[in-house]
Amino acid sequence: MFRPTNAALAVALATTLASTAALAAEKAKPRFVDDPYPSTYERIASPPVLIRGATVLTGTGERLEGADVLMRDGRIEAVGTGLAADGATVVDGTGKWVTPGLIDVHSHLGVYASPNVGAHSDGNEMTSPVTPNVWAEHSVWPQDPGFAAALAGGITSLQILPGSANLVGGRGVTLKNVPATSYQAMKFPGAPWGLKMACGENPKRVYGGRGTAPSTRMGNVAGYRAAFIDAAEYLAKNKPKSDEGGKRRWWQGSDDGADSDQATGGKRDLKLDTLAGAINGDIQVHIHCYRADEMTTMLDLANEFGFKVAAFHHGVEAYKLADRLAEEGVCGALWADWWGFKMEAFDGIQENIALVDRPANSCAIVHSDSEEGIQRLNQEAAKVIAHAGLAGMDIPPERAIRWLTQNAAKSLGVLDRTGTLEAGKMADVVVWNGTPFSVYAKAEQVYIDGARVYDIDDPRRRPTSDFLLGQGANARQGMTGGVE
Repeated sequence: MFRPTNAALAVALATTLASTAALAAEKAKPRFVDDPYPSTYERIASPPVLIRGATVLTGTGERLEGADVLMRDGRIEAVGTGLAADGATVVDGTGKWVTPGLIDVHSHLGVYASPNVGAHSDGNEMTSPVTPNVWAEHSVWPQDPGFAAALAGGITSLQILPGSANLVGGRGVTLKNVPATSYQAMKFPGAPWGLKMACGENPKRVYGGRGTAPSTRMGNVAGYRAAFIDAAEYLAKNKPKSDEGGKRRWWQGSDDGADSDQATGGKRDLKLDTLAGAINGDIQVHIHCYRADEMTTMLDLANEFGFKVAAFHHGVEAYKLADRLAEEGVCGALWADWWGFKMEAFDGIQENIALVDRPANSCAIVHSDSEEGIQRLNQEAAKVIAHAGLAGMDIPPERAIRWLTQNAAKSLGVLDRTGTLEAGKMADVVVWNGTPFSVYAKAEQVYIDGARVYDIDDPRRRPTSDFLLGQGANARQGMTGGVE
């Protein structure tokens, strides 16, 4: 009979406390970030799993040789040597490497789904330069075959963002990479939304080409400021006051359960909800920005209106202000070597991520922004290691893995739940055939919340999209598509 160990009891207590704290935090949140489309995600029930004798990169900067990882009830129970668990499925980790599940903080899977046709182009709401009222999750198509391809590359969580046509593109959503019928069943429980903003060439090209504002970079900044001025006024108008005799604002809900505008004199505004949530720190701000000078402008904008930048995305010139990013706790979610495809991407260098990673308290991230690159995020990180080495910077695997796990989770506001192999966290785990930083690396097994959802040697655990299954059935029956 299994008797709970001290570690098991600690995990159970930590899980209970975390759930209680999450519930309390959820009740305390204002209606700016109420979720009428809540997560319905449920972890897949699975037996305990013990991976034994592997090289383990914990995601905290530690590398353990010949180590074990024990997963139970969807959580990491213990990481160490000589672990044992009655009734656990034992996986021989000899010669294998184990890492936390990889996290891509910049993806458009589901909103620019495969096949890449106009009917699947749902990422940019190009009807206004400021559209914080739109939510990427409402465009996510769970049948996108790209999700399964990403899973085979070790991706266990990912942030789906709107495109970069607008100054403010809307809310992004963090998903667990599991097969599902609805996006709610993929939605990472308790993860904050991200707010997608974009600076530079894209907004001014899209709207300047139409003869409307913005058409210049100064027009971009004027547009951000106008939007956040409106949001600041909205916040002030809806701020609870101690002298109101217990009256509740609409964003706090009502005592009798009925929604009401009576306390505000104005109706709810979905655009300003999102921007107010960002100012309050309840929504993570992610900014598509390439040039160093524009990143400094956006940091000053954040200071002006009191919001925090979680990460700059793409940032080919981030190396020029690596120290400031580290000092202000801003992550750089960057490509390994994409550059030169437009003027603002011209001054990129292949050591960018390595230089952003050098200062104390830095937060460098490798991201994809690609339905193909997401399948090889580990190899993108390997490129960075190689180019850094040529420049005299030796980066060990235990540090580099943080670019794909710990730092990524931090930028999404979910580091307390995933991103590292620590007791009590979600058992999102990848077993590799060798070092993950190799062109020959393959994810042999992928676990999400302790369930083996992908196995390179087991066809039953290689998910296939309903869309692809349907295409195969049609082809076998000689059916062709038509227009209705």
